[in-house]
Amino acid sequence: MRFSITATLIATAALVSSVSADLYNRLNIDDAAFLFVDHQTGLFSLVQDSNPDSYYMSVMGLAEAAKYYNASIVLTTSREDGPNGPMLPELKAMFPNSPYIPRPGQINAWDSEEFVNAVKATGKNQLIISGIVTDVCVTFVALSAKEAGFDVFVVTDASGTFNNPVRDAAWLRMQQAGVQLMNWFAVACELGRDWRHDINGMAALFAKRIPSYAHVMDSFNGAQAAINSTQ
Repeated sequence: MRFSITATLIATAALVSSVSADLYNRLNIDDAAFLFVDHQTGLFSLVQDSNPDSYYMSVMGLAEAAKYYNASIVLTTSREDGPNGPMLPELKAMFPNSPYIPRPGQINAWDSEEFVNAVKATGKNQLIISGIVTDVCVTFVALSAKEAGFDVFVVTDASGTFNNPVRDAAWLRMQQAGVQLMNWFAVACELGRDWRHDINGMAALFAKRIPSYAHVMDSFNGAQAAINSTQ
């Protein structure tokens, strides 16, 4: 009995230790790369687990955050000459100098040697992934990258799929493999670390794609104007 209790305590301690070690794996702009996977015009119509306008704003907000921080970017599409369609033109145009991998047929982008080589060429270990659809294009890459030894962060509101149950099952599958789930606002804030670095730049980034944050800035600017008028 004593051996059984001791073994149980050791196993429990090991489990707690392994969980605690990864409890807060903090994003670091010096070690992060953004992977935009299959944000294609045809696939966009499959996104039903969020409002289309909100989803679009989140995708573009994430992209603008990546550009704001001058991060490493890799873009990829799957069979863009078929019904999946091309990558969202405004997203592709935002990163004209970043690797762009139009996969001829691989469903899992990690099965593309060209894509994997582009990811490895960034020299980054933290991969921030978004795409369509969550349960296939995003999940397959996230699990493959995690297995390959990368730290993986999936941006939930910049990824979309057919409905909430499908999305939730995909989230659970990724979480069980150690993938961290975030939204684009949290990604941008964690990379920014401190408002004092550039409060106006960060605020403008958020206000452009988050309507409620635009109201915050309107209120702030109005208050500042009122203070200045009394001085």
